[in-house]
Amino acid sequence: MNEVPTFCIGEMFDQAAAAHGAATIVLDAPLQFAPEDGTTLTLARVAEHVRTLSARLKAAGVRRGDRVALYKTDNFDIALLAASVQRLGAVPALLSPALGAEVVAALLERLERPWLLTDRAKLDASGLDTSGARAVLLSAGEGTGDWSPLARFDGPVGPPTPPDRFDPALITHTSGTTGLPKLVVQTPDALGERLRPQKVVARRTWRHERVALCMSFVHARFYSALYLGLSYGNTLVVAVDPDPDRIGPLFTRTRPGAVETQPNTFVDWEALADAPGAPLSSVRYYSATFDAMHPRTIRVLLGASRRRRPYFVQLYGQTETGPVTANLYSARGAHRADGRCVGWAFPGVVRLRVVGDDGREAPAGRVGHIEVKSRTRAITYLGEDDRFRAQLTDGWWRMGDLGSKDRWGRVRLYDREVDRVDDVDSNLRVEDELMSRLPELREVVIVAGEGGRALPVVCTRGDVELDPGRWSRATADLPPMAPPRRIPFDRVPRTATWKVRRPELVRSLRDGVYD
Repeated sequence: MNEVPTFCIGEMFDQAAAAHGAATIVLDAPLQFAPEDGTTLTLARVAEHVRTLSARLKAAGVRRGDRVALYKTDNFDIALLAASVQRLGAVPALLSPALGAEVVAALLERLERPWLLTDRAKLDASGLDTSGARAVLLSAGEGTGDWSPLARFDGPVGPPTPPDRFDPALITHTSGTTGLPKLVVQTPDALGERLRPQKVVARRTWRHERVALCMSFVHARFYSALYLGLSYGNTLVVAVDPDPDRIGPLFTRTRPGAVETQPNTFVDWEALADAPGAPLSSVRYYSATFDAMHPRTIRVLLGASRRRRPYFVQLYGQTETGPVTANLYSARGAHRADGRCVGWAFPGVVRLRVVGDDGREAPAGRVGHIEVKSRTRAITYLGEDDRFRAQLTDGWWRMGDLGSKDRWGRVRLYDREVDRVDDVDSNLRVEDELMSRLPELREVVIVAGEGGRALPVVCTRGDVELDPGRWSRATADLPPMAPPRRIPFDRVPRTATWKVRRPELVRSLRDGVYD
């Protein structure tokens, strides 16, 4: 695929097919709109689908500059539909399938009556009020009333008309950990700038490997990873379902050499380290983004690889900026892994500083607010530009995280500003320690409990009881905390990328939801 200064997902599949048309994508579930294709498709076939979908959308009335909200059943076809929308020069707004109907209705209002591209099963299951949409197009399932199947429309396939360099090209949303998700407007220029350092990393890691991705299809990072996975003509594996019982057989069959998913999914995949068929034995490169990783998980995953010199690549960033720092862990040094160290800012792409409450740059090692300046940043929150501008100071973007920077430029992450507990220096550090000391933990989250006291909320593997003696010994040298509150893993509120919605968790605890 050609090097391009901008990144448009609407052209990505055509470019990949032109270079490696016979290469294949292996899925864990068929495309919802084309189940007859099965689970192994050539890049040529995928690109054909995108062109056909784009022609159907144009025949339905979608035009350049229109906003098209995608809210549908979780499936890789989300990526193909998003690409087909942008191929017309329209702007796809990707809404997570995990969002509830009330949230989606509010986001449709903020999108100002967009087209809604969905499927009948999702509409029936969600009960979404579609009155906030200009029109409803179904990618799969039977239409009724004003809901029109996309397959009903037909038209000639034209050339791509991608958005201009600095125009809105893609709308994604924040995780919504603190309330209604914000709609983040991305441009081809910003997305292209994000790709620059990622291409450098991929050339040295993914170039000769079979890549497997299991990530949210509505996150901007997925499209960067997808582009890189398609770049070298190797087989690409894309999974919808992160359940270890499904991923294990898939990896045993496909034997990926590089794997990327979100950090909390990697925690669950620790169970694959000794699973039948050794599904992680072929992996040389693990990649995680969105958040910092637990050291225990890094050690377990690297230990499961049978490749020579396996590595774990840690990326830190957010929806508004893309990745801003990177760190690399080897199997040899995994026992010294510091989960709070997220590495160095990408040179020549991102400038990063830590500032105190007074806005002045903090000395090396001092904890403060992490800020970045780069061309990778999105341009606004749709309908909330004042809120977006409030996080900018002379071009410096406040990430909303507390951290420090040492004299070598390495960045350490402590907590989200809104999640800090007064008596704990770093919730994340304590959580890392507990995860390392108690292998039976599947999740631990430190939140502010009654009277502001630190309250550990824990989930155990298999939802077994937590041994009080083991807990007492594991916490003996940690900050004072309330007794742990055990909650089933599936009842912890989470985002599309499996981050814990801490404010919602606190409210649920306060309201007695888990009593």
